[in-house]
Amino acid sequence: MSKGITSRAENYSEWYNDLVLKGGLADYSAVRGCMVIKPYGFTLWENMRDVLDRMFKETGHVNAYFPLFVPKSLFEAEEKNAEGFAKECAVVTHYRLKTDPDNKGKLIVDPEAKLEEELVVRPTSEAIIWNTYKKWIQSYRDLPILVNQWANVVRWEMRTRLFLRTAEFLWQEGHTAHTTREEAIAEAEQMLHVYADFVENYMAIPVVKGLKTESERFAGADETYCIEALMQDGKALQAGTSHFLGQNFAKAFDVKFVSKENTEEYVWATSWGVSTRLIGALIMTHSDDEGLVMPPRIAPYQVVIIPFLSKNVEETALMIAKANELKKELAKVGIRAMVDSDETKRPGFKFAEYELKGIPLRVVIGPRDLANGMVEIARRDTKEKAPFAVGNLTTTINDLLEDIQQNMFNKALAFRNERIMKVDDFDTFQKLLDEKPGFLAAHWDGTAETEDKIKELTKATIRCIPLDNTLEDGKCILTGNPSKQRVLFARAY
Repeated sequence: MSKGITSRAENYSEWYNDLVLKGGLADYSAVRGCMVIKPYGFTLWENMRDVLDRMFKETGHVNAYFPLFVPKSLFEAEEKNAEGFAKECAVVTHYRLKTDPDNKGKLIVDPEAKLEEELVVRPTSEAIIWNTYKKWIQSYRDLPILVNQWANVVRWEMRTRLFLRTAEFLWQEGHTAHTTREEAIAEAEQMLHVYADFVENYMAIPVVKGLKTESERFAGADETYCIEALMQDGKALQAGTSHFLGQNFAKAFDVKFVSKENTEEYVWATSWGVSTRLIGALIMTHSDDEGLVMPPRIAPYQVVIIPFLSKNVEETALMIAKANELKKELAKVGIRAMVDSDETKRPGFKFAEYELKGIPLRVVIGPRDLANGMVEIARRDTKEKAPFAVGNLTTTINDLLEDIQQNMFNKALAFRNERIMKVDDFDTFQKLLDEKPGFLAAHWDGTAETEDKIKELTKATIRCIPLDNTLEDGKCILTGNPSKQRVLFARAY
């Protein structure tokens, strides 16, 4: 099969779109800026969601669901949050359509059905959730509240890209309430580490954990923690955020509790989330010019089994039976496998198709190999293939999957580490951004003015101040003013 994939060197953006579309992850929709997540892509999201959901529950969180619509007055309550999202909000103003009297068969908005108060389609849920928490919280005995929801949100983006930036996307958002500042900060930091654990150990993507600058914080947060990943083109991608909200939302919605000392105090808060954007990160971290490359731990299918099909009916039936038997054996140890016994497609077509879809292992069962007690196994990550004995196949496949997972992480880590570069002057800074982009570790004088000027001149932003940063005296790359530490700059998605 001709894959028709644009190479990364030719056009990285087109390469990405080709993989999303031809790899069967998603498609464009009739709604501007929105996407259809196809079954293969949604299975991937389900696998990611299931792991994260388990991790959330292991840390004491429970799931709930809050309304899609937020009354405008509630949305306005936290000023910084409202201002930060105002330009991206979709707003419902009417609740009914009616037949157009001048054009039969067409509908118009009924002008008599105007809402008393406009409803914002949630771009994030702090407002509606904290209005609810006011009813739930009276005493310290009601705290902490550790709630997460899996939901869709709408942010009316003008320039969209499948998975990376769409008007509607899927995500999870945690919203917690606490008695003390210290407890809330510990929660925000804990969830950052949960995200890093998931992205590194399941998605095989190395991340830098850090803090956002004041200019880059979530609107309404006192502190934003983030994990930043580096894509193959040297651009950064924010893979997850966790926010310490202080008492900002508690004050906006008058959410207080009676303490053990019988004093009335405002609640402390966090929020945190990751989205389907992670699928974009997965594609751009691991994939190649032949197609997607899926990390085994979250791949929709970890193994595809292709039995040899011949004109000999009995021989074909035996190969299919062996393939289905192997699938069942793999299922017993939790390995997700599929069998392709489609007689209308040639083996070469199948090989190319599953290479494009990024399935980690391909097992081919042929009569000659089987007669010798062997099958052929091909790895997607290295494209190596070799015969393996049938006798201990389940263990062999499990070991290979673990090796692929680790190899994918190591490869991505080596690339990331090579692209973390110390820079001490602005000319080199600009040159590297154009010629060898990545994370540029440079001194910054700590002012928003300098941060904005660097962004204006280079389109690079401060991705984070790493949590494990080493303090060192230096001079800002733009102004020459004193600096106590380096921060990570990069161009970003």
